Amino acid sequence: MSKKIYCIASFKPKPGKEEAVFKALQALEPNTRREDACLQYTVTRQIDNPFAQGNSDPIVFHEIWASREAFEAHCQRREIQDFFARHVAAEDGDIEDANVCVYTDEPWNFDAPQV
Repeated sequence: MSKKIYCIASFKPKPGKEEAVFKALQALEPNTRREDACLQYTVTRQIDNPFAQGNSDPIVFHEIWASREAFEAHCQRREIQDFFARHVAAEDGDIEDANVCVYTDEPWNFDAPQV
Protein backbone atom coordinates (compact mmCIF):
# COMPACT_ATOMS: atom_id res chain seq x y z
CA MET A 1 0.00 0.00 0.00
CA SER A 2 1.40 3.36 -0.99
CA LYS A 3 1.35 5.99 1.70
CA LYS A 4 2.75 8.67 -0.58
CA ILE A 5 0.90 11.95 -0.97
CA TYR A 6 1.21 14.00 -4.15
CA CYS A 7 0.53 17.71 -3.84
CA ILE A 8 -0.07 20.20 -6.60
CA ALA A 9 -0.04 23.77 -5.32
CA SER A 10 -0.81 26.37 -7.97
CA PHE A 11 -0.45 30.12 -7.61
CA LYS A 12 -1.86 33.05 -9.56
CA PRO A 13 0.30 36.12 -8.87
CA LYS A 14 -1.17 39.59 -8.99
CA PRO A 15 -0.31 41.40 -12.26
CA GLY A 16 3.37 42.28 -12.45
CA LYS A 17 4.27 40.07 -9.46
CA GLU A 18 5.10 36.83 -11.30
CA GLU A 19 8.87 37.00 -10.81
CA ALA A 20 8.59 38.06 -7.15
CA VAL A 21 6.20 35.19 -6.38
CA PHE A 22 8.40 32.66 -8.16
CA LYS A 23 11.44 33.81 -6.17
CA ALA A 24 9.48 33.75 -2.88
CA LEU A 25 8.39 30.18 -3.58
CA GLN A 26 11.92 29.14 -4.57
CA ALA A 27 13.09 30.41 -1.18
CA LEU A 28 10.94 27.71 0.48
CA GLU A 29 12.70 24.85 -1.32
CA PRO A 30 15.98 24.47 0.66
CA ASN A 31 14.44 24.06 4.13
CA THR A 32 11.59 21.92 2.87
CA ARG A 33 14.01 19.54 1.15
CA ARG A 34 15.65 19.06 4.55
CA GLU A 35 12.47 17.39 5.80
CA ASP A 36 13.11 13.63 5.87
CA ALA A 37 9.73 12.78 4.36
CA CYS A 38 10.02 15.25 1.48
CA LEU A 39 10.59 13.17 -1.64
CA GLN A 40 10.12 15.98 -4.18
CA TYR A 41 9.48 19.71 -3.81
CA THR A 42 9.95 21.74 -6.96
CA VAL A 43 8.42 25.05 -7.95
CA THR A 44 7.85 25.49 -11.68
CA ARG A 45 6.57 28.23 -13.93
CA GLN A 46 4.45 27.79 -17.02
CA ILE A 47 6.13 28.29 -20.39
CA ASP A 48 4.73 28.54 -23.89
CA ASN A 49 4.77 25.32 -25.88
CA PRO A 50 2.73 24.47 -28.99
CA PHE A 51 2.16 20.90 -27.73
CA ALA A 52 0.85 21.92 -24.30
CA GLN A 53 -1.56 24.80 -24.55
CA GLY A 54 -3.82 24.08 -21.58
CA ASN A 55 -5.00 26.57 -19.00
CA SER A 56 -3.33 26.70 -15.63
CA ASP A 57 -2.09 29.09 -13.00
CA PRO A 58 1.37 30.32 -14.06
CA ILE A 59 3.30 28.97 -11.05
CA VAL A 60 2.94 25.42 -9.70
CA PHE A 61 4.64 23.42 -6.95
CA HIS A 62 5.01 19.68 -7.56
CA GLU A 63 5.42 17.86 -4.27
CA ILE A 64 5.72 14.23 -3.19
CA TRP A 65 5.59 13.34 0.50
CA ALA A 66 6.26 9.99 2.14
CA SER A 67 2.94 10.12 3.99
CA ARG A 68 -0.12 12.20 4.73
CA GLU A 69 1.22 12.91 8.22
CA ALA A 70 4.47 14.24 6.77
CA PHE A 71 2.60 16.55 4.39
CA GLU A 72 0.40 17.86 7.19
CA ALA A 73 3.43 18.44 9.43
CA HIS A 74 5.09 20.37 6.60
CA CYS A 75 2.00 22.56 6.21
CA GLN A 76 2.22 23.47 9.89
CA ARG A 77 5.83 24.65 9.76
CA ARG A 78 6.18 28.31 10.70
CA GLU A 79 7.95 29.17 7.41
CA ILE A 80 5.07 27.75 5.35
CA GLN A 81 2.39 29.34 7.53
CA ASP A 82 4.18 32.71 7.30
CA PHE A 83 4.43 32.45 3.52
CA PHE A 84 0.67 31.93 3.12
CA ALA A 85 -0.16 34.65 5.64
CA ARG A 86 2.15 37.19 3.99
CA HIS A 87 1.64 36.40 0.30
CA VAL A 88 -1.84 34.89 0.02
CA ALA A 89 -4.03 35.96 2.94
CA ALA A 90 -2.72 39.51 3.33
CA GLU A 91 -4.59 42.10 1.30
CA ASP A 92 -1.30 43.55 0.07
CA GLY A 93 0.18 40.10 -0.72
CA ASP A 94 1.56 39.31 -4.16
CA ILE A 95 -0.69 36.29 -4.80
CA GLU A 96 -4.21 36.74 -6.14
CA ASP A 97 -5.21 33.09 -5.72
CA ALA A 98 -3.70 29.83 -4.48
CA ASN A 99 -5.04 26.31 -4.96
CA VAL A 100 -3.47 23.43 -3.01
CA CYS A 101 -4.67 19.86 -3.66
CA VAL A 102 -3.38 16.45 -2.58
CA TYR A 103 -3.65 13.15 -4.42
CA THR A 104 -2.92 9.47 -3.94
CA ASP A 105 -1.71 6.94 -6.49
CA GLU A 106 -3.66 4.18 -4.76
CA PRO A 107 -6.71 2.94 -6.70
CA TRP A 108 -10.13 2.66 -5.09
CA ASN A 109 -10.66 -0.69 -3.34
CA PHE A 110 -6.95 -1.50 -3.56
CA ASP A 111 -6.24 -4.92 -2.05
CA ALA A 112 -3.19 -3.73 -0.12
CA PRO A 113 -1.01 -6.41 1.46
CA GLN A 114 -1.27 -6.46 5.25
CA VAL A 115 2.28 -6.56 6.59
